[in-house]
Amino acid sequence: MKKVDLFIIRTYIGPLIMTFFIALFILLMQFLWLYIDDLVGKGLEWYILLELIFYASSTFVPMALPLAILLSSLMTFGNLGEHYELVALKSSGISLNRLMRPLIILSVLISILAFLFSDFVLPVANLKFRSLLYDVQHQKLAFKMKEGIFNRDLGQYVLRIGSREDDGESINEVMIYDHSQKSGNTKLTTAQTGLMRQTPNGSAILFTLYDGVNYEEKIDQQNHRETRPFQRMEFKEEQIRFELDNGLNRTNENLFKSSYHMMNLEQLSSSKDSLQKELAKKRTNYARDVKDRLIQYSRLDSLRLVNHIMTIDTQKLSYTSMVFQMDIQLRDKAIEKALAACRSAKDNVKYNYLDFDSRSETIRKHSIAYHKKFTLSFACLILFFVGAPLGAIIRKGGLGLPVVMSILFFVLYYILSMIGERSAIAGGMDIFFGMWLTSAVFLPLGIFLTYKATSDAPLFDSETYKHMFDKLHKVIPFVKKNQE
Repeated sequence: MKKVDLFIIRTYIGPLIMTFFIALFILLMQFLWLYIDDLVGKGLEWYILLELIFYASSTFVPMALPLAILLSSLMTFGNLGEHYELVALKSSGISLNRLMRPLIILSVLISILAFLFSDFVLPVANLKFRSLLYDVQHQKLAFKMKEGIFNRDLGQYVLRIGSREDDGESINEVMIYDHSQKSGNTKLTTAQTGLMRQTPNGSAILFTLYDGVNYEEKIDQQNHRETRPFQRMEFKEEQIRFELDNGLNRTNENLFKSSYHMMNLEQLSSSKDSLQKELAKKRTNYARDVKDRLIQYSRLDSLRLVNHIMTIDTQKLSYTSMVFQMDIQLRDKAIEKALAACRSAKDNVKYNYLDFDSRSETIRKHSIAYHKKFTLSFACLILFFVGAPLGAIIRKGGLGLPVVMSILFFVLYYILSMIGERSAIAGGMDIFFGMWLTSAVFLPLGIFLTYKATSDAPLFDSETYKHMFDKLHKVIPFVKKNQE
């Protein structure tokens, strides 16, 4: 490898790593801001939060990596152009295509690694992240007692304190309802004062109550509804211990494996085939069921029954006249029965329509997840061919103009991706076209920018456009004069 190749690679690697972790950090901050209510106040251990952040960061790689490649390539060639290093290299006979060659090879390697990551690592990261996030979201809040508010965090017990002293342990006007027997508010403990302490390991809370009363309705005795037995017991001091379950209850990860987010290419293909066969089978069964229903309804034709029994010519009768000749009670019952049959048929059609639509959407999501594993790696390569020539054209480095240009192009990339994906999910666009829409737009753009950069075309030179408009301004009066 020549020194110029090492120089270009060293110049590119630093911004690539920096921009990748910056993009990852921004996406992670967005995740924390979105789920801050699910994370705060639940007494989670630090390693649980660290594990959740690690898995969340892994799932953000498909979005952070293309942005990092776009921004770093733009910064690298922008810095080379701004410091006239690009001009010096070109003057020594090295073309822009030759300078881009080592980075093209590196981008191809990154694209291959991105594909392997999305096929092997990303499904596992999604499984770990989504299962852990589900458990965290369903974790109960840490036990906190507020004055004058009934607290239900202890499961079968409801607590209330009137006030708390400055030492944080002394409490006043305590009320504890015992619902362990699931018989309503039959047990109540009150106390004038008390102490509330948490055990050193945080596994339990110990209440020491003073000058209180235990109230209990005796519902376990015979004829308690008539006699209403009641027990009242005073005490000078009483201790009550409440166990706390602060540990995170983990759900079996196998319950989440059926989602298309947690599958690789082989699993997606197999699951899609199974879903398509199941959908085809249900449609066939439903068509047969509808046919049987129509045959059943035709056999229940009331006019045909009347014609068979009373030998009345059905051509001279109408359904309306027959209905109004019936007894009013029988008529109302027949109409209600007919309406019920119609509602049942309508609900059956609506349910099956929604079921088929939902199954078709799930199949489309599997296909979209399948294509996504290829579009990620291809996007890394395309965005390099957008960023590198763009940096060589604008000749500005640093975090100023390159960041603005990168954000504009990445926002366009993201919007097109979302439009294609959402349209494909809804069935309004072909799945292949929807998932490759962004690549179809950015590939010609990358080719165009590369051509302009290699031919030293002044694409963003204001003087060139000013000169062109001046010529146009001189040509327009001449054309009008000839027309007159």
